[in-house]
Amino acid sequence: MNKTWDYQYSDNRLLIAWMGLLLFAGGLLTAAVYGEENKTDGINQTRAALEKWVQTQQMISQEKKDLALSREMLNARIELVQHEIKSLQEKIQKAKDSIAKADKKRAEMMKENDKLKESSASLTDTAAGLEDRTRSLLKRLPDPICDRVKPLSQRLPEKDKEAKQSISERFQNVVGILNEVDKFNRDISVFSEIRTFNDGTSVEVAALYVGLGQAFYASANGNVAGTGTATDQGWTWKEDNLSAPYISDAIAILKNEKVATFVPVPVEIQ
Repeated sequence: MNKTWDYQYSDNRLLIAWMGLLLFAGGLLTAAVYGEENKTDGINQTRAALEKWVQTQQMISQEKKDLALSREMLNARIELVQHEIKSLQEKIQKAKDSIAKADKKRAEMMKENDKLKESSASLTDTAAGLEDRTRSLLKRLPDPICDRVKPLSQRLPEKDKEAKQSISERFQNVVGILNEVDKFNRDISVFSEIRTFNDGTSVEVAALYVGLGQAFYASANGNVAGTGTATDQGWTWKEDNLSAPYISDAIAILKNEKVATFVPVPVEIQ
C-alpha cells in the first residue's frame, strides 16, 4: 500500500471517529430532549446508523482497492498487448522484406527461364538439323554399319513431327550414330554378304570395305567379283569379274590368310 493510500486510510479512520462522536452526541441530545425512556432507543438508533455508515465506508474502501488492482492489471495487460503488437509489426516487416526478396528472386528466375527457353529453342533447331543430316547420311551407309546403328537410328524422330525424346537424348542418338560411322570409316573391314545379280542369281561373297569410300567383293571360288560405291540412294555395286584374283588376294591378306603385299584393285573416284 503506497503513502497516498495510507493518508487516505488514516483520514477515513479519523472521519469515522468524528462521525461516531457526532452521532453519539446526537443520541445524547435526543435522549435529553425526549426523556429518559427514549434514551435507550436513541442510542440504539445511533449505533445502528454508525454501523451502516462504517459498512458503507468499508465498501467504498474495498471498491477503491479493487479499482486500484484492476487498474494495475489493466495497465499490465495494455503493456503486454503493446509488446505483442510491436512484435507482430516486426514480424510483418520481416515478412514484407522476405516477400520483396522472393519477388526479386522470382523476377531473376523468370529472366533466366526466358533465356533457357531461347537456348532450348535454339538447341531444338540444331538437333532437328543434325537429325536431318544424319538421316541423309544413313542412306549412304552400307548394310553392315546400318545394322550396327539401327538401335539408334530407329530412335530418330520423323521429319517435321514432334519428337518424344528430350533434347539431350536426341543429341545422344546423333552422336552415337556418328561415332559408329566414324569408327567404320577409319577402318578396313570384311563382311560376309549375299550379292544378287541382274539375272536373279544370288552368291555369297566376302565384301571388303575401305571406310565409306570404296568396297570390293569376291566369291569364295574367285569367279565373281565387283566394286561398290556410296550414292545418295544407297550403295551401288558393279560386276568386275576380271579383278576377282586381285580382290580375293586383298581379302585374304586382310584375313591374315596371305602375306601382306601390294595388290592392284580398281578404284572409282566420284
